[in-house]
Amino acid sequence: MDLLGSILNSMDKPPTISDKQKALMKKQKEEYQKHQKAEAERLKLFREKVEGKINKFLQDDDAKEYKFPAMDQIHRSIIHDVAEVANIWAYSFGEEGINRHIVIFKREYAPSEDQLNTLRRGEEWNEEIAKRLIEEREKRAKEEQEAAAKPRKRKDNFVPNNSYYKDKYQHLIGKEAALAAARKTEANNSSYGCVPSENKKDQRSIEQTLADIRAKKRKLQTTKESEHIDKHSNRTV
Repeated sequence: MDLLGSILNSMDKPPTISDKQKALMKKQKEEYQKHQKAEAERLKLFREKVEGKINKFLQDDDAKEYKFPAMDQIHRSIIHDVAEVANIWAYSFGEEGINRHIVIFKREYAPSEDQLNTLRRGEEWNEEIAKRLIEEREKRAKEEQEAAAKPRKRKDNFVPNNSYYKDKYQHLIGKEAALAAARKTEANNSSYGCVPSENKKDQRSIEQTLADIRAKKRKLQTTKESEHIDKHSNRTV
């Protein structure tokens, strides 16, 4: 305990605040509070001014929208709050720190998506632009309906293009082999049904067809009888 006490006694005491410093700190605090009070009063007056403009805007039957000048975020937040209380639309447009501003709209004249997009691009909005956009949208809708109503054309008697196979497989199997494959494909088209439908029709008459069927049956019967005789002869031997 004696050692600890001696160490504490040997340490320097914290500096004391003089009366002059105390007075300076008190003055700075009072100035800060005064500034805060003045700022709150200034924002209060601004809010009252905004409320007056919005009330006047609502009482004007011909007014559909009102544009506020560019201002900082604190003042814009006050306008948004007053607009919400007044039950009107409020949108911010422009670039922050340059020309960011608010436009308010009455509920019965709510802006369309086209109007909002135009204002967000920094462009002016008027009735001519609205009319042009509506006409363009109706034209696109009409073209889409006409395209959907058109019947799709079917390709009949499709015949494959053999040069397609030649070009497709030339880099894999060589030019000569690709040509041979193309010729083989052309020769076997009839086996796979790749021939015009007219060539598939049976040109024989009914009498000829029946005669051919009977001839095939007789030939088949004769073949079976010959096989039976040969089989019986082999057993006899």
